[in-house]
Amino acid sequence: MNTATVLETVMLVCFGISWPISIIKSFRARTAKGTSVFFHCFVFIGYLSGIAAKIISGNVNYVLAFYIINATMVFINVLLYFRNRRLDRAGDSA
Repeated sequence: MNTATVLETVMLVCFGISWPISIIKSFRARTAKGTSVFFHCFVFIGYLSGIAAKIISGNVNYVLAFYIINATMVFINVLLYFRNRRLDRAGDSA
């Protein structure tokens, strides 16, 4: 295990700690106000790029799992955005 791999893992774990908090907050808030779906999409694309880089370079190791976990959590946040936007619209029309 080399230093670069350890540092990459630390980065992904640090980023990954925030996603469950964001998911819970979005779920409880039941509103899309103040949320940027574009931000989440760009972060998701970034994680997909990291996954692709690992596969293309042939450097598939345990770090790939952290990319996949983080990408999944960001995708959940995107889904919650659309749920919350629908709830916002239903509340506005009521």
